[in-house]
Formats: sequence, structure tokens, C-alpha cells
Amino acid sequence: MRRETIYLAGGCFWGAQRYFDCLTGVLDTEVGYANGRTADPTYEQVRYEGTGHAETVKVTYDADVIRLEELLEQFYKAIDPTSYHRQGGDIGEQYRTGVYYTTDGQRDVICASLEALQKQYDAPLMVECLPLENFYPAEEYHQKYLDKNPGGYCHIGPALFAAARDYKPVGREGR
Repeated sequence: MRRETIYLAGGCFWGAQRYFDCLTGVLDTEVGYANGRTADPTYEQVRYEGTGHAETVKVTYDADVIRLEELLEQFYKAIDPTSYHRQGGDIGEQYRTGVYYTTDGQRDVICASLEALQKQYDAPLMVECLPLENFYPAEEYHQKYLDKNPGGYCHIGPALFAAARDYKPVGREGR
């Protein structure tokens, strides 16, 4: 097993976490706040005080099962990559989209994937590709929120969750 971690901001982190949890090869997820200006912010601070954080999912995965390229392809299916500071009905800086990396190798894969994605759109992509500056876990009530609150709001539709559950990654065999 090759355990790796990537940080993905795709709008409201409740649905994004559930989406990534559906993917084969994802070992663990944790929601939190990334790349902001305030240390250890609360949800209320992020929402109302302009801390600059993005609602983000820390995704730990087995790179022998699902490659970063595949994880990114699935991520792009769950977001509108041309939307600025918005996903679904959620609007604001904390709902921006981004991929935050911790190694140069990750950065190279992300940049290549975004270049390929841009060819599918006439509008410019709004997905950040930046080094992870900070990540603070969100409060416990946000962790696995949609499991605890099945009727909770989510900008990701049921069909995408089903597609994520059905996705068969190529993983190491595809290399």
C-alpha cells in the first residue's frame, strides 16, 4: 500500500467528503479549512469573518489502487471548474475550488490535469493549484455530516454519488 494525501476544495465540504468516500482506493477523508489567514478558525469565522480559507477535504488514498490522476478526474466531475467562488447554491470565497499539493510531484500531475481539463471548456478554469499552506480540521459536527444528517443539503446530486461508487480505478495496473 502506498498511502498518499491530497487536499481538494470543491464547494461545500459535506458533499465533497461523501463523494470521495464513495471512491474505491480512498482510505480516509477529513473536512477542514485550508489556505487561509487565520490560525485554527471556526466555521463561523470562515463563514462570516473573511478568513480566506477554503472548505477542503483532506483525502488519504492508496496510490496503488487509485492514482492521483484518476482522483483528479473524478473530482472534476463533481465540480463546475469554471465557477468563481461558487458551487451549486453555495456562494463565497470559502466555496472556491482548488487542489492543494504537498510535493512537487503532485503539483506536476495537477498542472497537467488542469491543462487537459481546460481543453474541454471555452471559459477559463477557476480551480486553484497551490501548495498547501495550512489545514485545520473542521469541528466534529461537520465530519461525515451527510452520514449524520441524510437529508442535509448537498450541491452534488445522487447520480454523481452512484457514479463514484461504481467507478473502477485503474491504479497501478494502468501505469
